[in-house]
Amino acid sequence: MQRELKLRIASAIVLAAITLGATWAGGFAFQILSVAIGLLVYYEWSTITNLAERDFQGNAVGWLSQVVIAALVLMDYMPYSLPALGGGLVLSGLWVLIKKTSWWLPAGVAYAGLTSISLAAIRGADYLGLIAMLFVFAVVWGTDIFAYFVGRAVGGPKLAPAISPGKTWSGAIGGAVCGVLAGVAVFMAHFSLDDARIPIVALLLSIASQVGDLFESFVKRRFGVKDSSRLIPGHGGVMDRVDGLIFASVAALLLVLVQLLLGGGGNDNFASVLLDL
Repeated sequence: MQRELKLRIASAIVLAAITLGATWAGGFAFQILSVAIGLLVYYEWSTITNLAERDFQGNAVGWLSQVVIAALVLMDYMPYSLPALGGGLVLSGLWVLIKKTSWWLPAGVAYAGLTSISLAAIRGADYLGLIAMLFVFAVVWGTDIFAYFVGRAVGGPKLAPAISPGKTWSGAIGGAVCGVLAGVAVFMAHFSLDDARIPIVALLLSIASQVGDLFESFVKRRFGVKDSSRLIPGHGGVMDRVDGLIFASVAALLLVLVQLLLGGGGNDNFASVLLDL
């Protein structure tokens, strides 16, 4: 147990250093991190769902979609990334319809592709992108950490016993409150809080992160696996560590796209729209 704990701590320190270092640097460094996470997520997804074994050709279509999205993100062609993802979904969907294979294929294309796109879009290359990414991190990490401790301390009714027996309503509520407070604290360290919009955005992202956690638990339970992989010593897989972050980042992406559509698309800076600056 002592060796396992040391391994977990060492892995956590390395992961934190890489993540925060790339976040601070922004630009190409964070694009590489976003793409790496997306590709590893697709690898784990295809492994969990047995796509590589059951549908090798279909899985190749999925990998092609992820490689194209990764290339667009790395070359800073972000406006083309969502259309490319749409094309990948169409191709994988048609493959499933024609070959009568598994719908887990297009689901994985969407899940992994949106991971790369949303993370890279949030961070961008400027100062506002750094604050926006730290804001999302604070909400997700605050929610995850305090949901665990509040749930253990308070207990009570289970949140979704059929999916994740350990999670409670008290933990979900406590995590959401702390996630909102953490996100607001990051925002107020740089800007003044003039209205309730930022707390509302933080609450939505906190809820999304908890849904993401439950979603991954559902997928793993559906296929009878404990960890998404063994890529991270002492921690399991990449999906195990970023499940909440994926859903929160995608929720942030959707919020910004809706605002851009409603506002006529006058401001194309993702971070400034998300933070209402």
